[in-house]
Amino acid sequence: MDLVIMAAGMGSRFGGLKQVEPMNENGEFILDYSVFDAIATGFDRVVFIIKEENYDLFRDTVGKRIENKIKVEYVFQKTTDIPAGFTVPEGREKPWGTGHAILACKDVVKSNFAVINADDFYGRDALRIVADFFNKKKCKFIECLKGLCGKKSADYVLVGYRVKNTMTENGSVKRGVCFLDKKDRLSGLVESVVERDANGNILASPLDGTTPFEIPEDRMVSMNLWGFTPKVFEILEREFTPFLEKGIKENPLKCEFLLPMIIQDAVANKEVSVEVVETSSVWFGVTYKEDKPTVVAALKKMAEDGEYPKNLWQ
Repeated sequence: MDLVIMAAGMGSRFGGLKQVEPMNENGEFILDYSVFDAIATGFDRVVFIIKEENYDLFRDTVGKRIENKIKVEYVFQKTTDIPAGFTVPEGREKPWGTGHAILACKDVVKSNFAVINADDFYGRDALRIVADFFNKKKCKFIECLKGLCGKKSADYVLVGYRVKNTMTENGSVKRGVCFLDKKDRLSGLVESVVERDANGNILASPLDGTTPFEIPEDRMVSMNLWGFTPKVFEILEREFTPFLEKGIKENPLKCEFLLPMIIQDAVANKEVSVEVVETSSVWFGVTYKEDKPTVVAALKKMAEDGEYPKNLWQ
């Protein structure tokens, strides 16, 4: 099983390439902890999605210190990697979004896989949820071959966090607000800018411009930790062309092919089902430079408590 780590985006709000910003005295990054947890939960390969111009930086820092621990692959997300008949709009520098990033993996990833952001700390339990989901799915398949199958398992899995545990004191954040059915499967996902208002209430402003709405502190949100089968590439490839046809016309420099929105549409069309599982892990992330001290302190405490070694790779 593969762990796909999206690391092609430059951290504009953070002010640099935050994926390789040291978080402890050993020079380790947030994504080092994700790789460490992936190894501990049974993943056997890591696939980094990066910009081609950052390859040497990634290989010399992250890659070389983990290549003897787990298999490593690199995939380049290129703005020019678009279907025939399209051209990159003049002045476009921004990548095409997370859906395009995952699509860049289609010739490399051939097995079930998890997807995470490079600059978010997800926790070991969160990755274990994805591993357990596919292990159970495999057992269900065997049961069906034997004629013993009962409830059909979901196609994909999304790891959910309570929104109150994903906020920063330093500004707004982007979160996918989840709507669940009675079976704890995803029925809706609204990608939103989330922040507290002057009264301390949590307000979600949808990225599509629809009316903002208040959400309770324990509302489940997506942090972009998904578990997919390779069939997801068929959906992404099919939807990318109509996205470009509309996006280049309406917002040529900034339109984004966002993974959560594509999956949400597939759910709405009953093409796929997604099980949402809450994790006991605590999220940490560096959206802004001011977030770094909090993350550094949290990782240090977890090392002191024995959850992680003080040096991950020794």
